[in-house]
Amino acid sequence: MEIKKGAWVQIHYIVLNPEERASHLPEDTKKVPFEVRIKGFLEDEEAEIGDIVTIKTPIGRIVKGKLEKVNPKYEHNFGEPIPELLKVNKDKLPLSEDRGEKPPA
Repeated sequence: MEIKKGAWVQIHYIVLNPEERASHLPEDTKKVPFEVRIKGFLEDEEAEIGDIVTIKTPIGRIVKGKLEKVNPKYEHNFGEPIPELLKVNKDKLPLSEDRGEKPPA
């Protein structure tokens, strides 16, 4: 699939390889590279997934990396639910009730 200049894309690049990471990091963190995925507008005239390309981010930064996706979505989450945290304050009243306020209907 040929992707044209100006397309909204996502690239990937490695900032630091494992051996370049700071020594004070946890062991499991030090074992993996520090990677970046960033979205922007394709600056190259044309490209295909897997090509090394240049993009321009919405704030104007010029960044080079391996083309991963075309029209990527904005996605963010905080990972899998942690069962122990789901139980925190389960037995407590909502804050609005603690202050004598009526909860919204």
